Formats: sequence, C-alpha cells, structure tokens
Amino acid sequence: MFEINDNRNVNLVLVEDDLSLREAIKDSLELAGFSVQTAANGEQALALMAHRSDVHMLVSDVNMPVMDGYQLLGHMRSDYPHIPVLLMTAYGTINQSVRAIQDGAVDYLVKPFEPQVLTELVCRFTAGRCSSAPNEPVAAAPSSRELLALARRVARSDSTALILGESGTGKEVLARFVHDNSSRADKPFVAINCAAIPESMLESILFGHEKGAYTGAHSAAPGKFEQANGGTLLLDEISEMDIGLQAKLLRVLQEKEVERLGGRKTIALDVRVIATSNRSMLEEVRAGRFREDLYYRLSVLPLQWQPLRHRPEDIVPLAQQLLTKHARKQHRSGVTLTESAQAALVRHPWPGNVRELDNVMQRSLILQEGYTISEQDLGLDILSGDTTHVSVENSANNSSLVPRPETEPASQSLDTTAGLASGLLGQDLKQREFEVIVSTIRQQKGSRKLAAEALGISPRTLRYKIARFRDAGLMVEDRL
Repeated sequence: MFEINDNRNVNLVLVEDDLSLREAIKDSLELAGFSVQTAANGEQALALMAHRSDVHMLVSDVNMPVMDGYQLLGHMRSDYPHIPVLLMTAYGTINQSVRAIQDGAVDYLVKPFEPQVLTELVCRFTAGRCSSAPNEPVAAAPSSRELLALARRVARSDSTALILGESGTGKEVLARFVHDNSSRADKPFVAINCAAIPESMLESILFGHEKGAYTGAHSAAPGKFEQANGGTLLLDEISEMDIGLQAKLLRVLQEKEVERLGGRKTIALDVRVIATSNRSMLEEVRAGRFREDLYYRLSVLPLQWQPLRHRPEDIVPLAQQLLTKHARKQHRSGVTLTESAQAALVRHPWPGNVRELDNVMQRSLILQEGYTISEQDLGLDILSGDTTHVSVENSANNSSLVPRPETEPASQSLDTTAGLASGLLGQDLKQREFEVIVSTIRQQKGSRKLAAEALGISPRTLRYKIARFRDAGLMVEDRL
C-alpha cells in the first residue's frame, strides 16, 4: 500500500480526449499530490511540452482524434526520450499496447482502472516521494538470496554502488531494493537510462540548465541530480556514457555539487549514485571507453545478477509474480500456470532474461482469456531453442552470422531471425529495421563502428537499438 507524502513538485501531463474521464483522472492524481496539466489529444500535448521543461511523466490515452497515443509515443521517444510515457487503453487494444511497450512506453493500464493502480505506476516511474514497504525481489535461487543479503549491507552504507548483469536481469529492481532498504527510502528515487538519451541532451538532463544556456532552452530546468537530492540517482547503462561526460560526472561525485549548464552557482548535493551496466566494465576500462578513476569511484562493492538461465529456481516464482501483476491491470484474478507450463518455463534458455519472461507473461494473457495458462499459451515455440541467438563474429576472415545451436544451417540464420523479429516485434517497421541492422553488420564483417557509419547513425544509437532487440529476446552479439 503506497503512502503519498508530497508530490507537488512532480509534474504530469495527462492526455485524454474524453472530457469527463480526463477530469476524473486529473482529480485522482491531484488528490495524490501530483501537479497535472491536461491535453485533449497528442498535438495539444506536444504543444504543451514545447513550453514546459519540468515535465516528469506523460500519461496518455491510446484512441484519440488528431494524433493518437501511439503517434504521440513516437514523438516523445524522439524529442523527449528522458520522459516516461504511460498508456491507457481499452481492453480490445491490449495486444497493441504490449507492442507499444517494446517501442518505448514504460507500461500500460486497461480501462477502467483503480486510481491507486495509476498512482502506484506514476510513483514508480517518477521522482515522486512515495513510500511503501520495501519490495522484495524474487530470490528463490541460492545465488539470488546471497545477492540480496549483500545488497542489504550495501544499503546500510552510503557509498556508491555498481550493479552488473546481462540486459533484462533486473538491475533496476535491485537498485530500487537498495534504495528501499536504505535511510533514503522516503526520498526520491530517480532513474535515467544513459543509452536511451542522445549525447547532446544527456549532460543537460543530468546537471540541469539555465534559461538561454543553449538553443531551445526557453526556461531554466533542474537536472536529475537536483531532482534526486536527498535520495538515490540510478544511472542505468552508464557504460554507454561519452568519455567526456564521464569526467564531468566524476567531478560531481567527488565535489558533491553540481553546476547547471549556463549557470554560475553551484548546488550542494546529497545524492547516492547507483550505476548499472550490461558490459564487462574492466574490459571497457582497458579499451579506453570508460575512465578508470570513475570505475573505481563507482565500484566500491559490485553487485551482479546472474542470468535467469543460471538461477532456474527463480523462474516460476518470477513468472507467477509477473502474471499476477499484468492480470491485475486487466481486471483478472486467480490466473495460474499449469505444471506443464511451469516445466516449459524452466526449460527455456531466456536470452532476454526477466524482461523476456515479462513479455511472455503478457503474451500468455492475450492468448488465453481463462484462468489457467498452459504450455501452448506461453508461445515459447516462437522462441524455442537458441535460434534467437545471432552471433556477429568479429573476424576479417569470418563475416557470416553464426546461429546457435550450430546444427542450424548458417544460410538460414537471417531468414530465421527476421521471421522471429516479425513474430516478436509485431510490426513491419521493426522487422525491417532488424533485418537491415543484421545485414549491415554482416556486410561490415562484424564491425559495429563501420555498420553505424553505413547506417548513418552513431555507434551509441546502434548499441541502443541492439539492446532493444536483446530485450525482446533477439541477441545480436557484437564482441568488439
């Protein structure tokens, strides 16, 4: 049960074309203490966003005239990638909403919903001052229990923390666990994905800016460090941060103060920083892509989630937890997994880890409208074996895509993965994007840098796109 303290500094934009429903949702959010601006459609919302630099979250309906929620989501991902977007949808469009999450929405709600469910989600994805009993991550496997015990010790200290693990293993969940078990639990928890934000915007978003600091800075705005003051700042995928910005971050950590872009006044900070990465940080340091002094500043006591395939005892409890969560949003209760479904889940290799398991649970609720989820409802045949793994070998003498297991003919790898992309991503555009990226990396003999140049995007953007495919269970392994 969430206890709302003071959320007046959390600014939301609510987009809903139904006037009465818009007012009702606004009232519920304002009763919870949030500051709410409203818009009747996507165009109005974007016009509002253009004049507000202090928006922390956007909550939008899907079916609206002029510009619907999916189109608005696309604009938000392009122009405001640091702002979380929550979609509200009618039951008949759940399938599309699940796909929208893969395109960048943080979550979705099925109408009608309880005000508390909306409030909980807003608290989760903003820097709102919401307090609750600490959320225990699922930890049935011995390695998971040991990790949580270590995380509790880290929480009692006030040092920085570095959480490592493959994409989708639950690094942010562990970061929230550390925050919830610390003396800062009643203070803000602010998360930012360093890989999802363009390099040109990341510095301003982290440190804030003054009016006129750069073209388009029409008003002053606090950065994530200021928003998290007193609490915890999560720097997700910090290994994707530009080396130049790493030096500025190190200074902020050392001096415990920040200066906004275009400003002359320093702002004292009391922030605990937790960083995550899905890469080998020591390899990044040796390759010159990550500062050694910043690494040791962050890595006082590293925490590492094992891949889901290495902690099979966690799979079924996690699946049931995720199933219950998504069933609740669809106003369904008592949904369970059959024994055969549980066995199938344990057998599956989970290349996308917990995030892939989350997708499977959502898909099973779409395929099965009853109260029992069978093995067939899971749709794991789409992901059977390791055919989702595509390895791009970094070798001048071997530019082919090597599927796993090796018994699969190499000539079929692109067709197989392209078909899988269609099944998982569900949209022609996403399928084509996956095909083009895989094909280009192959043509460039596994060189990510050359592939990015050929595609006309930065290596950072290419890494982000590959990570998004990995989250959907499509592994493009580029060990460069």
